[in-house]
Amino acid sequence: MKVDETAQGAVLNRLRRAQGQLAGVIAMIEAGRDCKDVVTQLAAVSRALDRAGFKIVASGMRQCMAVAEEDAPPMSEEELEKLFLTLA
Repeated sequence: MKVDETAQGAVLNRLRRAQGQLAGVIAMIEAGRDCKDVVTQLAAVSRALDRAGFKIVASGMRQCMAVAEEDAPPMSEEELEKLFLTLA
């Protein structure tokens, strides 16, 4: 699936933000920072990844149902639901 061009920038920004936050979490753990601070930042990473995933699913849902990739049949409603629920 190719991410819709209008959504691609938002998805990439969220993923880059999550990447930076994750690097921060790693540095915090290595520095022995307080558990509460580490968990707070880890939760922020998780939210950023969730939002990127939701954006991808939301922007590509029609495409997944209508366009087959590499001779595969379009995704069924059940397959889309399962994919969406993996993010929940």
